[in-house]
Amino acid sequence: MAEPLSRIRNIGIIAHIDAGKTTLSERILYYTDNIHRMGEVHEGAAAMDFMPEEQERGITIASSCGTCLWNGEGAGVGDGVVINLIDTPGHVDFTIEVERSLRVLDGAVGVFCAVGGVEPQSETVWRQSEKFGIPKLAFVNKMDRPGADFSMVLDAMRRRLKAVPVPVTIPLGQEESFRGVIDLARMESLAFDDADKGRSVTRAPLTEEEAAYAAPWREKLLEALADVDEGVMEAYLAGEDVPEGAIQAALRAGTLAGAFVPVFAGAALRNIGVQPLLDGVAAYLPSPLDARKASGVDVRTKEPVTIDPDPAGPFSALVFKVFVENGRKLALMRVYAGTVKEGDACRNVTTNEYEKIGRMFRLQAGKREPLDAASAGDIVAVQGLRTVRTGDSLAADSRPVLLENIDAYTPVISLALEPKNTEEGKKLDEALARFCTEDPTLRVAQDEDSGQRLVSGMGELHLEVLLDRMKREHSLAPRAGNPQVLYHETIRKTASGDGEFDRELGGQRHYGCVRAAVAPRERGAGNTITLPGGEAADGRARQLHETLEQGLADALQCGPLGYAVEDVAVTASFCPGKEEGMSGPGCRMAAAMALKNALQEAAPSLLEPIMAVEVAVPESMVGSVISLLNARGGKVETIEDEAGQKMVRGFAPMRELFGFSTALRSATQGRAGMVLRFARLDLA
Repeated sequence: MAEPLSRIRNIGIIAHIDAGKTTLSERILYYTDNIHRMGEVHEGAAAMDFMPEEQERGITIASSCGTCLWNGEGAGVGDGVVINLIDTPGHVDFTIEVERSLRVLDGAVGVFCAVGGVEPQSETVWRQSEKFGIPKLAFVNKMDRPGADFSMVLDAMRRRLKAVPVPVTIPLGQEESFRGVIDLARMESLAFDDADKGRSVTRAPLTEEEAAYAAPWREKLLEALADVDEGVMEAYLAGEDVPEGAIQAALRAGTLAGAFVPVFAGAALRNIGVQPLLDGVAAYLPSPLDARKASGVDVRTKEPVTIDPDPAGPFSALVFKVFVENGRKLALMRVYAGTVKEGDACRNVTTNEYEKIGRMFRLQAGKREPLDAASAGDIVAVQGLRTVRTGDSLAADSRPVLLENIDAYTPVISLALEPKNTEEGKKLDEALARFCTEDPTLRVAQDEDSGQRLVSGMGELHLEVLLDRMKREHSLAPRAGNPQVLYHETIRKTASGDGEFDRELGGQRHYGCVRAAVAPRERGAGNTITLPGGEAADGRARQLHETLEQGLADALQCGPLGYAVEDVAVTASFCPGKEEGMSGPGCRMAAAMALKNALQEAAPSLLEPIMAVEVAVPESMVGSVISLLNARGGKVETIEDEAGQKMVRGFAPMRELFGFSTALRSATQGRAGMVLRFARLDLA
């Protein structure tokens, strides 16, 4: 049965790697009776990390979904709210997973380590959420760890995220003395019973000492609320007590407006502080009715359209993730309007193909709950959609709206794969096609020169996980290694050479004699072949001219250094007086010999691919990027301001850029983003 839209919360958990996202998600599912036993990430038993690769590494690789019902009493949410929860990866290699999840969410919870504060990937995912205009809460986790500092995290949020943090719960103690939190809205202390894994929460009036500690924090809370609510401002300026209801209303209004970020303290691993956060999700984060409306273009009229979240309206949805399971394609979609049932027809607006909705499920991490229907506000998995890819729009044929697509990311690192035999090659191509369907950041190309499958991705871990999945799911173990740099060659001076071929093949004499001259051309100008004498008059002479030209073109594919020849002007002719005895094959072989002799005398030199490098980095780390590029034989061309960061642009040889993305992340603490593209060939 469809839930009222006001009771739905579509939220994501975002953070830097190892901040405790999955541990927090596990507690949320446990306290909402979605799971009956909490699994720990470090034991490889977390419900949300169900892939073997995640359990082995103790990190989240793919976004996972869970749905739960929260009947919290702390925030006055009545019948409770249905929370569609997405636990996103924190490793920079899987940033696209965060991006496409945030695209369909209405709110987010940013998790920060109380020791590490705002870490590099925290900045990245925070910026992504800002791009989509998503209201957020913050959870300062690991308050029980040595070095935990609540105020430090708040300062880092102001400084590095340009956010306005407003604490709603503050820690009672820090490090080993951390024992609970204080609710500033109700001025009560909350204790979490360790005997039943924090499920029982005891509220108590503040002691005199606790009240003195909380008073300055409450003052700051009211000051922040007074900026967004006139009623709170009047009561605050008059020195009157502000009622809890007014505080809750002002917190919600300020959060939805993006004026500030409510902050909660806790330690998820010790089961402290999670329930107040759930109350905050229910009370302050938007329902589909409050969230920014989806927008798109009606493909019939070409007019912009805003989608109202109406379950009775025309169907409209966005596919934000596709994966293949047991040979079947499963699409995750966010329904923005309308209601669909199994068997309903719809239109893939992106490809203009017609689809039929198959079985639908509500995902519970690695498990599924069958659904009869999905309505506006729901996030569901659908089987049976044949043509969909990540980012496709689905709609009713009566209103085919193309929704705003998900941005593509450019891969930055490649791996060469070689199958052991032809049969494995076919299986490898099928597996790679499947993985590319699931993950739009993977690119696959087959190099015709080397025969290698070149797989490009977002980082070394990204490709390492790909190889693991290939072995586990497809029993494939292709030879893997860095792709070879495909050099070319050119010449640096003019020269000439003769070639004479005279041999009996298959009982027939083949003869040819050719003279060739070569000269260097400007870089990037390409090759030219000139045959003096103009058009041949008769058919046989014309055929010999064509054979001569073809022989020269073939010879340019492999020069004296073993690589394709670039930027050379070739002039060739038959040896005087010997045309009569020439045959086609003899002419062709003689042309190749003449050109090879000329190229050997013309100072052949290697050409290597030069890549254009663009690095977006905070200003404080520009020096590190320049030093790294110089050490790799690169040259910085420009440094410009762009979107609050410095954009360093330059060029570097491809042979020096293997492993560069990893070195760049190390040198910049993961805060730099890089794009590589082919620029030109130049002398090695």
